[in-house]
Amino acid sequence: MLIRGALRALGIVGLVALLAIGGYALNIWRGMHAAARVSGTLAGTGVFAPVQIARDARGVPHIRAANEHDLFLAQGYVEASDRLFQMDLLRRYVYGELSEVLGSATVHADETARVVPVKQLVEEQWQRMDAHDRMLLQAFADGVNLAMARETTPVEFRILLYKPRPWRPQDTLAVGFATVLELVDGWNDVAGRVGRTSPLSDPCFDAPVTDGLAGIANPARCTVRAERTALLEELRDTRPPIGSNEWAAGSAHTTTGRALLANDPHLRLQIPGVWYLADLEAPGFHAAGAILAGTPGITLGHNDRLAWAATNGTVTSLSVFDAPPHLDAARWKRETIHVRFGHNVTYRYYRGVRDFGATVNVEGRPRFVLVRWRAYSHPDSPIPTFDRLDRAQTIAQAVNALRAYPGPTQNFALADTSGRAAYYLAGEIPNDPLWSRSIHPASDLSHTYAPVPFDRLPHVAASRHAVVWTSNNKMYGPSYPLRLSAQFAPPYRAYRVAEMLRARKNYDVAYFARMQMDTRSVAEEQLARMIVAGARRIWLPPDERSDVRILARWNGRFDPGSTAATIAFDARQKLSAIAYSGFMTALVGARERALPVAALLPKRARVMPWGSAGAITVQHPLAALGLSFLNGTRFAGDGDAFTVHVQNVGFSQSFRAVWDVGNWDAGGITIPQGESGEPGSGHYVDEASAWVRGTLIPLPFSNAAVKAATVHTLTLLP
Repeated sequence: MLIRGALRALGIVGLVALLAIGGYALNIWRGMHAAARVSGTLAGTGVFAPVQIARDARGVPHIRAANEHDLFLAQGYVEASDRLFQMDLLRRYVYGELSEVLGSATVHADETARVVPVKQLVEEQWQRMDAHDRMLLQAFADGVNLAMARETTPVEFRILLYKPRPWRPQDTLAVGFATVLELVDGWNDVAGRVGRTSPLSDPCFDAPVTDGLAGIANPARCTVRAERTALLEELRDTRPPIGSNEWAAGSAHTTTGRALLANDPHLRLQIPGVWYLADLEAPGFHAAGAILAGTPGITLGHNDRLAWAATNGTVTSLSVFDAPPHLDAARWKRETIHVRFGHNVTYRYYRGVRDFGATVNVEGRPRFVLVRWRAYSHPDSPIPTFDRLDRAQTIAQAVNALRAYPGPTQNFALADTSGRAAYYLAGEIPNDPLWSRSIHPASDLSHTYAPVPFDRLPHVAASRHAVVWTSNNKMYGPSYPLRLSAQFAPPYRAYRVAEMLRARKNYDVAYFARMQMDTRSVAEEQLARMIVAGARRIWLPPDERSDVRILARWNGRFDPGSTAATIAFDARQKLSAIAYSGFMTALVGARERALPVAALLPKRARVMPWGSAGAITVQHPLAALGLSFLNGTRFAGDGDAFTVHVQNVGFSQSFRAVWDVGNWDAGGITIPQGESGEPGSGHYVDEASAWVRGTLIPLPFSNAAVKAATVHTLTLLP
């Protein structure tokens, strides 16, 4: 009887376990097939008047509201309907709270995130805002919470078995802070430069926008020594090659008689993507384009009179100091990281009045430093600046908005319906004599490094004859008096953009779109020439000699069918792995010394075309947990880190847009995957084929175009 009872109990337990597993699997299946509501009516939403949300064929919302409160509430609702898990994961990442839902694997990430007290800073940002900006953020948060309450639960929450907590306006500020942290030249970058002397740029390919197209470098005049020195600097630069491209032309240089503007920011390649597309209209407000998911308004795009683009400035953002021997004991704060399925962990952080503490690695050894950063001592959110760009009607009004922009420092390209184009660097750059090249001694803590005044920053004044471009490169020529940066991003993309702009007298949308798909790498083309030149001096076996002949015939393009692109890419990777002892002399020393050619070429292996060798899969964040079924498209190798058409492991062009300024229904914007983060929506990866082809998908803006493009309509009611 006892045994029979035990077996019966085990059977019941097993049945319960099977039912639980089955229920869990069914819940996930439902989540995979669920999608946000896109048609009908939804009452009791908190709006003051009915709001119409029209969705076009790719699921992009076109919101028409009677007032701004309702507009931004509806925007919060649609973003959360499509991207709620992405928004929640991002705020957890910034706050250092991933371990609450993901367990011990993310404790280190949480510990690192909390070095900057983001919760404290966004509370201060909120307090410093005016009533209008608070209204905007509160309405957006109300819309997010409406979606949480009324829409189906996304599949990721079902997998991880948790529900997101309500959204606060401060959470929107935190999501905006994620971009600040991503784009600043940080304390670890400064520490990595200790003991190094780095040039600002590669002079062989400099393309400073302030000097115009006539001022770009001539690589043919570069010496072998200069080429090799620049190559060595690239190999030593350990920063992730995240960047962006932008260019614009005034109406004097276009076939349409209107200004043109192009932008393709380079950020993490992921699904869902970084950007969410929308068209927003209320009395006195009409803007469309791309939004950092989890924030209100339009981040990059256009309104009815003005278009704007941005690329990271890659300039000094902060100052780093050795910590003095005695720090204020009251400024040490303890924070507890809550760990799901594990023990909580407590860490101590130093939070001074003007500086915060961080541990960096200097030549293999940990070193405690103090970081002085205006984002910490004067916490202002960049979101209000973009709200003012959304409303600016002229370049002059946009420039006035940029004067108050706190950062992260960006290169802004501007174009308006008067036919003018312009360029401005904006953001707070400390006028620090070290320019982030090294760590200050503790005695320098008494110094104050005020921001460089806006009017002293590089710019190109608005003009119908202006042609402007940036790609994170050095944007000024030899006459500019300030350094601004320890080292700008390599200038190769900027040079190629300028080269293509110089090749034509007049431009149209189609030409700008083709430029964004360009796969010629002037850097790898130069490396190939160096390898070929070196190969002439040594004996090589027949298979390696064949690879040299392939490189000699290469046009420098990272096209999918190119085997030369694969050889050049592999050669750079091998150069990066070679120990620097002895290699520096061989590379930069006497002219007769050649690159170690034999070590760089493939060893009797079949060389795959770049389409296969450089292929990448767009991954979902949960792929790190082995859940690959949420991943997106696998893209063939097409471009690399140094081409205008950037595509590399972990990052790529995150959208491509070209605006025919004033003819807003023309041109267009395309993202790599789809508008929705829900696999069951039909808009998870539906833009991938257009992305691969380089097709710009129009973003309807006029009432007639929106009406013609509408596929579904949802009305929010009070």
